[in-house]
Amino acid sequence: MWDWDYLIRVMFAGLCGALIGYERKSRMKEAGIRTHFIVGIGASLMMVVSKYGFQDQTVWSNLSLDPSRIAAQVISGVGFIGAGMIFTQKNRIKGLTTAAGIWTTAGIGIAVGAGMYGLGAGVTLFILAAQSLLHSRFYQMATPSTRQVVVQVDNEPGVMIQIKELLENKKLTIHSFHAERINNGEQLMVHMLLKLSRSEGVEELLSLLQEMEGIRSVETKSN
Repeated sequence: MWDWDYLIRVMFAGLCGALIGYERKSRMKEAGIRTHFIVGIGASLMMVVSKYGFQDQTVWSNLSLDPSRIAAQVISGVGFIGAGMIFTQKNRIKGLTTAAGIWTTAGIGIAVGAGMYGLGAGVTLFILAAQSLLHSRFYQMATPSTRQVVVQVDNEPGVMIQIKELLENKKLTIHSFHAERINNGEQLMVHMLLKLSRSEGVEELLSLLQEMEGIRSVETKSN
């Protein structure tokens, strides 16, 4: 096999990585086209060297080669790159999908480097299709989310019970419920963390709260 054949494998792996990187970059993620491109090329290069780079040593009868050894180290080593993509923001872990994408890109590069073009291309297309589906409106509607709702209300008897009954009638899960007195105890500032599906109308909930007697203001934001 000529070096050109090896080079085609490496470049094909880089192309697969670039496609995955383009999808990540289009969603404003940390690792984009260049990172995935280089990971794909590097992993494929290591696999080619591991599998074919020591064939001149096979003339020795007492020497045994393990083509999978370098490939195994690639998978371990690329984990450090993926770890750099994971961070915590507002008590939420981000970057896991990008880190997994880099790790999988290395696997695609290894597969292509071993000559499995169809497998590498198929996995690339499968990842792109899965990412498109999992970011679709259908998936988002089915995925629960949390909302922080802050209500300023007059401090009148039974007002807290009314708010809780309204939420229970809407079948909303209350993760946390906290109230504090403001304006010399004349009003309450109620902080609630609610779990609701994407399909549930937040606007409808806000309208119902605003229609309650004694409500001064309602504010909501994604958690």
